[in-house]
Amino acid sequence: MAAEPTAHQLIAKHRPTLDQALETIRTRAYWSPHPEHPKAYGEGDSLSLPEGKAAFDALQGTRFDLDQPGTDDWVGGEVSPYGPELGITYPHPDIDTLLPAMRAGMRAWRDAGAEVRAVVCLEILSRISARTHEFAHAVMHTSGQAFMMAFQAGGPHAQDRGLEAVAYAYAEQARTPDAAEWTKPQGKRDPIALNKRFTPVARGISLMIGCNTFPTWNGYPGLFASLATGNPVLVKPHPRAVLPLALTVRIAREVLADAGFDPNLVCLAVERPGEGIAKTLAVRPEIKLIDYTGSTAFGDWLEANARQAQVYTEKAGVNTVVVESTDNYKGMLANLAFSLSLYSGQMCTTPQNLLIPRDGIETDAGPKSYDDVVSDLAASVSGLLGDDARANGVLGALVNPDVKARLEAAAGLGEVALPSREITNPDFPDAVVRTPVIIKLDGAKPDAEAAYLSECFGPVSFAVAVDSAADAVELLRRTVRDKGAMTVGAYTTSEEISAAVEETCLEECAQLSLNLTGGVYVNQTAAFSDFHGSGGNPAANAALCDGAFVANRFRVVEIRKDA
Repeated sequence: MAAEPTAHQLIAKHRPTLDQALETIRTRAYWSPHPEHPKAYGEGDSLSLPEGKAAFDALQGTRFDLDQPGTDDWVGGEVSPYGPELGITYPHPDIDTLLPAMRAGMRAWRDAGAEVRAVVCLEILSRISARTHEFAHAVMHTSGQAFMMAFQAGGPHAQDRGLEAVAYAYAEQARTPDAAEWTKPQGKRDPIALNKRFTPVARGISLMIGCNTFPTWNGYPGLFASLATGNPVLVKPHPRAVLPLALTVRIAREVLADAGFDPNLVCLAVERPGEGIAKTLAVRPEIKLIDYTGSTAFGDWLEANARQAQVYTEKAGVNTVVVESTDNYKGMLANLAFSLSLYSGQMCTTPQNLLIPRDGIETDAGPKSYDDVVSDLAASVSGLLGDDARANGVLGALVNPDVKARLEAAAGLGEVALPSREITNPDFPDAVVRTPVIIKLDGAKPDAEAAYLSECFGPVSFAVAVDSAADAVELLRRTVRDKGAMTVGAYTTSEEISAAVEETCLEECAQLSLNLTGGVYVNQTAAFSDFHGSGGNPAANAALCDGAFVANRFRVVEIRKDA
């Protein structure tokens, strides 16, 4: 049996990685310690790599015991968007028993210091990384992502975001020294001398409310930011996407125990059907931090009602792309087509509104009318998804019936430029797979405005005809200000229009991507370099990840004595 790692051993093992992460968030350069390719984690066919697939299969139909206190029932009910029932049951918490137990280990975790907390978090991430194939299947069969996307976004990219949060958390805690000798001259009298000690002190229990679509990618920043700053973390998964976060909690508890800390610093709270346990937990006095990704309605409720907690929300917005001109028409169409199609548009960063001047645009392929641009984009999407095998790999499956209902209703909102079609997945015949729909709308008509200024989450995009580029910029401004946006895109060869879009995004606090025509897409962000959201518009009140995301998760307590 392997010996339990000491703090010294964990520092020796993980301090170089932490140092590289600290350097990378400073330079914003490319770096990742987690390989993106499945073959880096083992031999064989990536989809059926024996170890990961076997581990996932072995979990189905079992009781997922975590040996955490206060279990009063066993609950479950996850059904894969690809069809199969997972049949896994999880511990249901007696909150009055669980929350006090979570606080019991806080003192030792606080006294360990920022560096030890950071390397323990890195050991958790290291053990998660070693099981990336297992996590990929768990994410795939709870979110509906296609396997490769589940592998990358649910595995290495999520792990990068967790590590990024640890780096920011450590940097903010290390900003203040552990101790200082303070001396104040007093002229002819003896100087005043004090010894001062500064200790980062956690706020309290942190509640992480998981989402259905990206349980690990969206969950890890808050989880690791809170844990690294000394707070116990209670993980409340989305009821349709429990398994990836349950695996995370199990590994975190094992690492904490191995390192000599109370495993109850990380616990799981799974709800009964319709219980709404997140609302109950969110207003408990023990809960001092909340991380949430999901609907605007519940995010707004948390911000208004969880008054005892510091609340970090990523909600929703209306993501917009201004299409004014381009010097790479073919590249623009291909880039937009992939952005609209990836994971069936079920990303908080997927473009929804494409603002196109009704008189058309200038391109390297000659002038293109509004109708040309829309029909050419529709053809590009159709070409990308024309082969069903390729389409399944790009689209994945619709995550829930609500997305399917919105997709079907979209055809009644305007002229259909690209109808959605049904695709069969031969490996999972029960999966609901649909290609995107593109709807043409006249931006000057009030009934159209009601459609394009409402979020339509899923594979639905609106090609909005506007009077001019200036009108497009003004509509962009109004959209971000009133509805929020996680992403903004623009295509223009005009320095004047480019400057106007940039200024709009600076003033309204939205992340902008200009003239993307290659292998980087508006709906993708890279940890350590790109900020996900800004925290400055209605789509989210926090950014992943910056100093503000971690600094308010702890306070510094000073103890001073006469020298």
